[in-house]
Amino acid sequence: MKKVLAGAALAALSLNAFAADYSDGDIHKNDYKWMQFNLMYAVNQLPQADDSHTGHDYLEMEFGGRSGFLDLYGYVDVFNLSNDSEQDMNAGASKMFMKFAPRFSLDAITGIDMSYGPIQEVYFSTLFNWGGGMMDVGQGTGYVDENGFDKGGDVNNSFWGIGADVMVPWLGKTGMNLYSLYDINAKDWDGYQFSMNWFKPFYFLENGSFVSFQGYVDYQWGVDDSFAALKTDKGGAAFFGLYWHSDRFAAGYGLKGFKDVYGLKDGGLAGDTTGWAHYFSITYKI
Repeated sequence: MKKVLAGAALAALSLNAFAADYSDGDIHKNDYKWMQFNLMYAVNQLPQADDSHTGHDYLEMEFGGRSGFLDLYGYVDVFNLSNDSEQDMNAGASKMFMKFAPRFSLDAITGIDMSYGPIQEVYFSTLFNWGGGMMDVGQGTGYVDENGFDKGGDVNNSFWGIGADVMVPWLGKTGMNLYSLYDINAKDWDGYQFSMNWFKPFYFLENGSFVSFQGYVDYQWGVDDSFAALKTDKGGAAFFGLYWHSDRFAAGYGLKGFKDVYGLKDGGLAGDTTGWAHYFSITYKI
């Protein structure tokens, strides 16, 4: 195993301590890109109907990078690869899901160093969540019209706001974003979301591999809860993962907590929306 992997990780950590400065006009000096494939199994992922906690496999293509003023993260999930009717993401559920999160560096666009204290760089942040097909009405995550009728449309959300890379004690550089949510299905603004994510290598092995603590928090509030059988006015989720990384492979476990996730009422039409889920993954890095 190459020793450079640990060195590269340590270099990345040291670079995190310095603010991005593009006043020299070279906005491509920090460019990079990455892609990986994660084979995963989820147990008790929410929301789910009360009797559907059997778990499911899925393949995730995850990617990200930086090009000039554009900072990008995203993934595409394909659920239930074996098409097993016993899995909770069965034939009645959406087969695919995509998250696409471009952020646009205001530092790079303007040439002005906007860092201040722990804030390293400032962004105009966007986020798009797209489902891959129709859902069972019973899942309760489709578009609900003004009469409270669930039309069964798949997830089709966009988020717009401001973001920053912030130095957090021990975690290091942490992405933080504050969004307003626009529901593309309902053609309406529907509350706000705060998100943060981190990747913290903390234990390095002699062969160059390392163990990381990585995860995210998403919290929504101000959600339209006029259809009380389905929605609450707030909710969220937090993911905490421990992963071993080499230069080509990774493997890990993640614990995810849900509380009225997506603003869906626990025990309402969406079924269970509060609880804990377990995620197991093996990864190949391109």
